[in-house]
Amino acid sequence: MFGNVSRRDFLKVAGIGTAGSLALGAGSWALGRIPQRRASGHGGSTTVVPTFCEMCFWKCGTLAHVRDGEIVKLLGNPADPLCEGRLCPRGTGGLGAVYDPDRLASPLVRVRTNGSEKWEAVGWDRALDEVASRLQAVKEKYGPESLALFSHGTGGAFFGHLVSSFGSPNIAQPSFAQCRGPRDVGFELTFGEGIGSPERYDLANAKMAVLIGSHLGENMHNTQVQEFADAIGKGLHLVVADPRFSVAASKAEHWLPVKPGTDLALLLAWIHVIVEEGLYDRPFVEANTVGFSELKREVAGYTPEWAYPHTGIPAETIRLIAREMGAHSPSVLVYPGRHVTWYGDDTQRSRAIALLSALLGSWGRPGGFYFPTKAKVGKYPVPPYPEPARGRADGGGSRFPYANEGVANGLRDATRTGRPYPVKAWMVYGTNLIQALPNVSETEEALKALDFMVAIDTMPAEITGWADVVLPECTYLERFDELWTPSFRTPMISLRQPVVDPLFDSKPGWWIARELGLRLGLETYFPWNDIEDYLDTRLRTAGTTLAELKAVGTLRKPGHGLYAEEGRPMAFGTKSGKVELYSEELKKAGHDPVPKYTPPDPAPEGHFRLLYGRSPVHTFGRTTNNRRLAELEPENEVWVNTDTALDLGVKDGERVVLVNQDGARSNPIKAKVTERIRPECVYMVHGFGHTDRRLRQSAGKGADDTGLITRYKVDPLMGGTAMRGNFVRIERQEA
Repeated sequence: MFGNVSRRDFLKVAGIGTAGSLALGAGSWALGRIPQRRASGHGGSTTVVPTFCEMCFWKCGTLAHVRDGEIVKLLGNPADPLCEGRLCPRGTGGLGAVYDPDRLASPLVRVRTNGSEKWEAVGWDRALDEVASRLQAVKEKYGPESLALFSHGTGGAFFGHLVSSFGSPNIAQPSFAQCRGPRDVGFELTFGEGIGSPERYDLANAKMAVLIGSHLGENMHNTQVQEFADAIGKGLHLVVADPRFSVAASKAEHWLPVKPGTDLALLLAWIHVIVEEGLYDRPFVEANTVGFSELKREVAGYTPEWAYPHTGIPAETIRLIAREMGAHSPSVLVYPGRHVTWYGDDTQRSRAIALLSALLGSWGRPGGFYFPTKAKVGKYPVPPYPEPARGRADGGGSRFPYANEGVANGLRDATRTGRPYPVKAWMVYGTNLIQALPNVSETEEALKALDFMVAIDTMPAEITGWADVVLPECTYLERFDELWTPSFRTPMISLRQPVVDPLFDSKPGWWIARELGLRLGLETYFPWNDIEDYLDTRLRTAGTTLAELKAVGTLRKPGHGLYAEEGRPMAFGTKSGKVELYSEELKKAGHDPVPKYTPPDPAPEGHFRLLYGRSPVHTFGRTTNNRRLAELEPENEVWVNTDTALDLGVKDGERVVLVNQDGARSNPIKAKVTERIRPECVYMVHGFGHTDRRLRQSAGKGADDTGLITRYKVDPLMGGTAMRGNFVRIERQEA
């Protein structure tokens, strides 16, 4: 099956093969080799092991119930302030990740024999030696900066340490440029601080919340969803602006079915009303901001009457909502969201949310944005990283002046073009770049330009099919990991520890990174004896021990006040030291000092704007193969407006194919015919439609939105990829 196959062709092969035909070499994949599990509730005593979750990035404290060496139940850890003892559906479904029969089971090396290629299952020494020698060869030929790391998840910290020790500055997580980056940069330019993760939203004390295209409850961030439900129970005044009548919209007093791509026009109109009618928090603005008069001048033309034809929201409604925001100030949370890479003006749209929040005085105030704190834990002493001879290849700090984290698509561009210098090796940890980055063709072009690629993951996925070496990591319930010490309402330290022994020949990420470091001559950067030595050394700097954390899982630490002292000026990390309503910094850099509205690109005739979002039971495409979660949502569906469906003759539940403006076609996907979406757009959940047949549960089920996102705009401030400028037509399938 794999004769004459190269990295160039692997994806195609993975897409058309069968599971059996891909099980190359003894032990290549774990097909059908999961140990038989006993029925829960029969025999043996149960032990409870605290750890923290990795089913999404929220990382909730978890209590794993183990009987006879098997995990039988996962519950929330009451000691953990993130979950307060309650896990979300994904968290409880973590067993499905451990006992997934499609897991990667042993190291794989792509070998070439007689002109053909195939995967060969090998031992760890052989695989690690191969990775180290290939990375060393790239380093000697192109320099250490020619290695790039793409990562997602807690274990990525160890590989970031490895790559920094190697001498490369090229580290990126798609969670920045493909997700939250514009939001954080927009707030940093305004307040001098970003939003962070977990977000600093004080939903618990908000009197009014305004959601703009955010799907709380569908996007399952545990703390926020709990606070959201409690706030609604206490009478939260909720406004949702969204082309789709989401779950959150169903809880709102006002649903504003805004036209897609016009959110910035709505925000500017609200700012106009609040400024012109004097609804802003005057003491806060006078004490803490600069540029008010310039802001007033810049938004003078953005009247509600101007906004109406753009947004579809009547002028009187825009005024009504603005006045309600003014009435509830400062306890108003204009929710900045998380995935905000939409239309190319995303940093400026996020900055408009920041400006509106500043006018309402909600920064550092109850019901707005609290001041988070972080537990202080010292680092394990290692030498300073070597100074790279060349700067970042992703455009951060140059082409994208405000990209203060790695830009994944920037590294892809550098790999494709060789500019500003060649990037010839990729290390990919826990992220399926084929579904994470827009325009799959460009990702494939970059992959073909590589000299070497290694993938570290628990599961097969489209990206692992392009690797030269695949290293199977054990799941989060089978390993130690880096400590979790987020900035949050309550400072905390959480420990991840093994709940059960690793299945198959899988290894923890910390071990893989260290073994590679030793083989690359970087032993001074990995001086600890083992992970327990590493963790205990760090924890003792915080006045605790590994033994204590093993017992409780999460420790709460003392923090400081969450809010500013009333009447006292605040300090901000901007160049002016104030909230910058008008940014001289942006003006000097040639950008708009106050956001300006540009209408979105129109749809081609017969096409609908493609919108996408999240599911409460899945995290991207990472969990769609999880049998437990797949029982709840095995495939996605496309939302189609009732009138549109009537015009096209599409019936509810009928399978259709989406074809985008460039001819890209989706898998067949069920139509959800509904009045809950505007007629000029369609909507689907991201992460389905896998093509890798090794994912036997999820391959071919539903449609992949990324495959339809062939066009994107790049945010000029931070390099993020805006992905909502794609349009699809709907084809009915032949009977």
